[in-house]
This record gives sequence, C-alpha cells and structure tokens, in this order.
Amino acid sequence: MSSSTQDVIPQLDLGNTYGALFIGAILAAMLFGVTNIQAFIYFQTHRGTGKTFYKLAVIWLWILDALHLVLIVHAIYYSLVTNYGNIAVLPVLVWSAKLQIPVDMLIIWGVHFLYVHRIWIVSKGRSRALPITVSIIVILGSGVAISLVWAIFQCHLFTDLIRIAWATYSTLSTICFLDVLIASSLCYFLATSRTGFSSTDSFITNLIGYTISTGCVTSVFSLTAIITFAVMPNNFIFLSVEFLMVKLYVNSYIALLNSRYYVQANAHNIGPSEFHHCHGVDSTELRICASQDETFPASRKGIFKQPDNEALHLTRPVQAAMRPIAVTMEMSA
Repeated sequence: MSSSTQDVIPQLDLGNTYGALFIGAILAAMLFGVTNIQAFIYFQTHRGTGKTFYKLAVIWLWILDALHLVLIVHAIYYSLVTNYGNIAVLPVLVWSAKLQIPVDMLIIWGVHFLYVHRIWIVSKGRSRALPITVSIIVILGSGVAISLVWAIFQCHLFTDLIRIAWATYSTLSTICFLDVLIASSLCYFLATSRTGFSSTDSFITNLIGYTISTGCVTSVFSLTAIITFAVMPNNFIFLSVEFLMVKLYVNSYIALLNSRYYVQANAHNIGPSEFHHCHGVDSTELRICASQDETFPASRKGIFKQPDNEALHLTRPVQAAMRPIAVTMEMSA
C-alpha cells in the first residue's frame, strides 16, 4: 500500500463517496430505462419511413448511453464487490471510471452537433450567419472537452480530480454556455416563423416552451455539478450529478424527436383550412402549409421542412384509444 493511498483512506467517507456514486448509478439506470422507452416510441412512430440519419443517431446515442451505464456499474462493482475488504482500492480511479469521461463527452457533444444540425434545417431560406456561428462555437468548445479527457487519464486517485479542477470547471461551464446558446438559437428561429394562424402559432409556442425546458434542465445540472464540485471537492456527489446530466442529454434529444407523439393529442384543435401535416413531417420539422401559403415568405414556409423524404407514419402504441386529429395528409408524388 503506497503512502499516498494511506493518506487518502482516512479521508474517505463511504456515505458521501461510494454511497453517492451508488445512488447516482441507480438514478442513472432509471433514466436509461426512460431512454429505452423514448427510443421504442421513436422507432414505433417512424416505422417504414426513410429517416435513416435520425434512426442511426438514436441507435448511436442509445449505444453510448448503455456503455456509459456499464462503465459506471463496473467502476462501483470493482471497488465494492470485486475488491471487497481491500480498502486500498477505494481511492483508486479505476480504468472504467476514466473511460466514462470520453464517453460522456461523445454523448454531450454528439447531442450538441445534432441540435446544430436542426438549427441549420430550420434556418433554411434565411441568413446562415447564426447557424454558422453556433457551429463554430460548438466545434471550438470540443477542444475544452478534449483537454478534460487528457487530464483525466493523468489521474490515478480520486483526489487527483482536485488537481485538474481547471479542466472540470472549464468543461462544465462550456457545456452550460452551449446549452443556452443552442436553445436560444432554436427559440429565435421558431419565434420568427409564426404564421398568424392561432393553431399553428400555438403549436410553435409549445415547441418553444419544450426547447427552453430541455435546455434549462441540462444547464441546471451542469451548474449543479460545478457548484457541488466547488463546495464539496472531497466527495463524489458531483460525479453522481454528472451521471444524471449525461443521461438527460440523451433523453432530451430523443424526446425532441418524439415531440410530435406528445403534442398530437392536441392536434384536433388544428383545422384543415389552417394547418396541413405535409409529407415528411418530423417533431420540430413541420412544413406549415396554409390555404393562404402563397402569402408567406419562403423562409417561413420551409422553416420546419424535413430534409429527407419519408411517408408520414403515425402510431400510438401506448394509448388504447386516440382522439381524432383534424389534419389533412398531403402526400407528395
């Protein structure tokens, strides 16, 4: 047993160290279950469609989310079960705990780039200055994530995380900033795409509220991780918060893809003279086609246009009954 390890062991309180990790792992497993439900709903509501890109994105996020949970469980199992009674192992940063960090960064920045892709889509027909600016900022922000990955592999004990606090603070701050930037950009394009019809404007308002809420949730968890690490650097509570933060990124994005599933219960309020579900409808990629659509600017008519051709396929596997939806399906040739 090395002298550095002996010095660390008396400082360990299992309650707020491995106890906090254990609780965080349980909550992360619950959120992974929600991810499974979200993915199931997405594939059920998009069966037989040609949205290959988004299906691959959901599969990729699900794989990374599952790997993230496996690494968390392994790190805890290795310290508490495999090495039961060997207190010298408790302060050691096992390989799976280190590998979890690059997986975290892949998930978070992967979701950020997927959101940037959506901003690019909804900005069609408008100035590309804002989407390009957001893209550059997200790309530059990934350099901060790389620095954290490099720093974490230089650590051997959990107490070494205090030594790389600069990397932790900078990464979490960058993540929080990007959340606000992306949510604000999406809200801007949504807010400026109002058509003047109460039904469509109400729908857009719901999407804006959903975008703000998802951005706020991930930002709040990023700030919570920063605060808990600053206030309690000698325990693992901030790591538990980080477990949940990563899971929320996956859930929030897949839930955004499923937003049509959640809001279509209110779609019966949309009259066919005002609103048409067009060929290629997606959660936030609606092509708003009113009877007076020739009066709309091109930027508004294509604001939610789906880039990939697909046939509309609506299913509600969870509900036994579905209220009638007064929309017209406009299928392209």
